[in-house]
Amino acid sequence: MKRVVILIVMLTMLGTASFAQKLAYVDSEYVMKHIPEFTNAQKTLDNQSKQWQAEVDRQYEEIEKMYQAYQRDQANLNADMRRRREDEIVNKEKSVKEFQRSKFGMDGELFKNRENLMKPIQARVTKAIQDVAAAGQFDFIMDKRSENSFLYANPSLDKSNEVITKLGLRPNPSLAN
Repeated sequence: MKRVVILIVMLTMLGTASFAQKLAYVDSEYVMKHIPEFTNAQKTLDNQSKQWQAEVDRQYEEIEKMYQAYQRDQANLNADMRRRREDEIVNKEKSVKEFQRSKFGMDGELFKNRENLMKPIQARVTKAIQDVAAAGQFDFIMDKRSENSFLYANPSLDKSNEVITKLGLRPNPSLAN
């Protein structure tokens, strides 16, 4: 429903505006697949994420073993020892959750690393899109992959290959979806 409303608003705006406006679109995912730095950055981030997730999994396994040992020994422990073991388990869980948040949270290392690695790549793509827009005298260039997706897009308006060429790369149609 939201997409239909946005489409109607856009069409209304386009209909009431000058007919001289030129539109085009790019497929940002397709463009990014052509950039070796993007692929390398993505691999780096994926490896980092897997490594941290393995550490989280290892720590949760350790907590599970601590809990099983506690369950097994509970009948033989006095109240003070039970409380101490329970506290150890709870503190270990808090520690793992804090580690997860520090690595995967909104202010976590993965988010910051992604931003640091992707910002220069995105700036380069944005500049290439602006250059293509200026050269083709386009008023609007939209992203085919955005949430405000197209119900229909004429392939002749796709400027993804021009952006890839502007980035100094060679378009590879096999990377298209």
